[in-house]
Parts: sequence; C-alpha cells; structure tokens
Amino acid sequence: MRVITAFKMLFYDRSTTAGSILGVVAIVFLVGQQLAVLFGLFTYMSVLVDHAGADIWVCSRNAENINSTDSIPDYYLDRISGISSIRWAEPLIFGGGSFRRADGKYNGVQVVGLRPPRMAGGPWKFARGSIDNLFEYDAVSVEQTDLDTLGNPEYGKYYEINGIKVKVNAITKKIKGFAGSLVFTNLVKAKEILNFPKNRYSAIMIKLKDGIDINSTVKEIQKILPNAKVISASDLSRKTRFYYIRNTGMGGSFGFSTLIGAMVGIVIIMLTMYTGVLNRQKDFAILRALGARKWDIAVIVFCQALIIGAAGIIIGFLLLSFFLSSTMNSKLPTYMPYWLPFYHAAFTLFLCFLGSLLAMNKAVSIEPASVFR
Repeated sequence: MRVITAFKMLFYDRSTTAGSILGVVAIVFLVGQQLAVLFGLFTYMSVLVDHAGADIWVCSRNAENINSTDSIPDYYLDRISGISSIRWAEPLIFGGGSFRRADGKYNGVQVVGLRPPRMAGGPWKFARGSIDNLFEYDAVSVEQTDLDTLGNPEYGKYYEINGIKVKVNAITKKIKGFAGSLVFTNLVKAKEILNFPKNRYSAIMIKLKDGIDINSTVKEIQKILPNAKVISASDLSRKTRFYYIRNTGMGGSFGFSTLIGAMVGIVIIMLTMYTGVLNRQKDFAILRALGARKWDIAVIVFCQALIIGAAGIIIGFLLLSFFLSSTMNSKLPTYMPYWLPFYHAAFTLFLCFLGSLLAMNKAVSIEPASVFR
C-alpha cells in the first residue's frame, strides 16, 4: 500500500519526479562513462600481459611494469625450459620505433617481436590477414584504428620502421597499447628493427600445465633465476596498471571527475526530492491525520527514492550502452567489465537513498494539524 501511495505521489508531481530522475541519469552516465574510459585505459596499459595466455612472466630484476623492463639473457630460457611443470616458455622482445609514412612523416610505434611457430603474445583479432602472415621475414601488422595516424598504409606495401624495410602483411583490430600503436612482427625482424642486443630478450612468457600452482612455480623459478624478476601474469598486470595510475596522475583525474559526477547527481536528487516534499506537505499532513505513522511516511519517501533510482538507472544504462557501442571501434578507450554495472547500480541506489535523506527528514516532521493551515 505504501509503495502504491509513493508511486501515485510521484506520478501526480511529474515535473519534480522528472528532475529527480534526471539526477540519477547524470550519476549513471557520467560516472559510468568515466569508469568505462578508465577501464579502457587499463586494457591498453597491460594489453600484452592480459592477452599473452601466459601464467608467469620473467622480466629484468628492477622492472616496475611490463613496459619498463630491461633486457634479459637468452640462456634464462634454457634454464627453465626443463622444468616439468611448464607447458611452454616463449621469449618476447619489444621497444619503440618510428614508422615512416608514405608522405615522409614519422609516427611513433611500439614494435613487438614474437617467436614462430607459437607466436605467443601475438595479436588475437584481425581486420585483415592472420597471425600466419607474420611468419614472413619482412611482415608486420598495423592497428586498424591507427591507420590514419600512420598515413593509411596499404596492405601488402612496404614501409620503413627505424629505417628498416617492413611489409604491412596484417591489420589488427582494436589492439592498442598505452605506449604507442602496437606493431607485431616475428622475432628476427623485431631484433633488426630495434637493433636489439644479440642473445637477449625483453621478457619470457611461461605457460604452466593444468593444475600446477602458479605461486609455488614462481618461487621455484625465482630460485633458478635469482637475478631476474619472476612474477605471475595477474600480479604483473596489476602492477603495470597501478604504476601508470600512480605516476601519471590518471587516478586522481578520473577519481575527481567521478566524484564530481556523483556529487552533482546527489545534489539534484536532494533538491528535487526536497522540493517535491515541500509541494506535497498537505498530502503528507493528510496521511498523518488519517493515522499514518512517521515510519510510514519515511517508508513512502524511501520507496519514492527507489522508484526514481530504478527509472534513472534504466535510462542511464541505455545511454551508457549507446555510448559504449558508438565508441567500440573508435580511438577512445572504453571497456566495461561485466561485473561493473551491478556495483554501479547498487552504488547509484545508495546515492539515491542519501539524496532522499533531507526530504525524508522534512516529510516525517510534518504535523497532521498543518493540513488546516
């Protein structure tokens, strides 16, 4: 009964209700948009680690993130290859390069070298070509969303990276790195492009056999390679993201804008719901005169907050889904983990409850006698 009463009061004062719903939509969309971009940047920061399919990484001892590792000796690979718990171990090299466009201008790229035939750590989505195309000696891949930045290189044509001739033999789809456009190639070509030291790699990726404990294997390999950093893929991914958040001010920027979005929504909800209570003082006084307790009035206002929250969440997520779909193939990094909408919706309902507290306090303080004034 109280729910029906709450709904009828909201429907009667439609303009105020629309203002409150608008506040919730602002929270859902603004906060959700900021979080989607932040998680999109997360995927860029640790893209090589997250999609390599490895359980453990071996990097240089002082590496703080995957992009800051120094080179390591290639005999590390021989030392660990005989461990019975390892399914495969593959080297990887990467570094910065300058892609020479057709118009003679240069653009920075990050070159990633993979060892055939497994090509572990390589691209996983292609707009044209496949991973097999990178077996060719001069072959490299370029990213589809960076084609205009790279001067629209033509498929199958030759260009230069760091003055070394390369052939665009594959085009990846939505595989972007945080340190520049990712260009994948085979290990031999990457060493030539990057002038990489002989007998050294940037990192070694390790895939364990099924059922093997990762942490115990990390300790085992660390004993064999005391001068290297042996770290699980999940820890390396987390450390890489935390490094950029801490050292680029990105966390503070996104946290502040998210906070502002939430505060704007709370203020709108609080003001519109409070105004609604003021406009309906006589209605609440009549309810009190008919025997409604203060608890009943509080429940009605609480139900109104939930109804407004639910309506705003539905509209807000529809707008958010449109935003995500429209930016799916753009340069704007957007990604929303499957679990995030549930937490976002619960957080928004909690903010709706906070925003309704002032209105609730006003509503329960209305005396039955005020209906005669």
